[in-house]
Amino acid sequence: MFPYLGLKASTNQAQIDERLKYHPEVFEFFTTDQDVTPSGLNHLKAMIEHVKAAGVDRIVMHHPMKFNGQHNEVAVDRLSNPDAYHFLMQSSENLIQLAIQTNTQVLIHGAYNSPVSDILSNYPSIDSARKVVFNRLDHFKSLGGDHVMFENSISPLFDYGDPEIENLIIEHQYRLCYDTSHGFIVLHGNNSKLKASMAHLRDQVVHYHFVDSMGQFHDSLELGKGAIDWQPLKAVVNPDATDIFEINLKDQMNSQEMRASYQYLRACWQTSG
Repeated sequence: MFPYLGLKASTNQAQIDERLKYHPEVFEFFTTDQDVTPSGLNHLKAMIEHVKAAGVDRIVMHHPMKFNGQHNEVAVDRLSNPDAYHFLMQSSENLIQLAIQTNTQVLIHGAYNSPVSDILSNYPSIDSARKVVFNRLDHFKSLGGDHVMFENSISPLFDYGDPEIENLIIEHQYRLCYDTSHGFIVLHGNNSKLKASMAHLRDQVVHYHFVDSMGQFHDSLELGKGAIDWQPLKAVVNPDATDIFEINLKDQMNSQEMRASYQYLRACWQTSG
């Protein structure tokens, strides 16, 4: 029953086994650049099979967040930063191929949070940089089909909250991951606008990152400890989607904050009728 108990871990088996003790219905791998080397991909495939053997069949691989210590931006300029561009494209293609082989999902961030000044150092405008992002996402969509999804950011290159950008996303028929904290931050902590954004994109959302926030910066709070009003959101989520609780953990070997967030949301939505 939605929401699912969705947990996240690295490809470290001890972390994975800690999550599996609680019988999650959805599992998301947080990968790094080491996980997309040839040996890393073999290990990742083995860990996917390990999670499947535990009875979990809804599995998402989160594309590496960083390369050489920098955010792995879809808008990376291939002329000024060819190594990062090559990593972006090759790692995405490798993970999409693995997702097809294992019948799992790949999540790619449409953007992270490069300063506007950095974006404009490589592109003449935000709009031109956004066109590059959408062209690359179109390519990944063509490769991955129903095995690839794209997550919102707090960057103007791929954010949810602006109806015009959301309309463009809908036109491209992308399968989406909706991170509630990112949307809330883009909307400066406005709960009614968050609800409207989630309603607008609802039919294309296939996965949620349920995360609380104060709406000012990336804080990844346990549900109930931020400023998001969760109860009204029940009416605008897609119940056919999967979900995880992407919360900052005090200890990566203890998923307590994620599990507490699940219990909070479940209780909240049970009382909302």
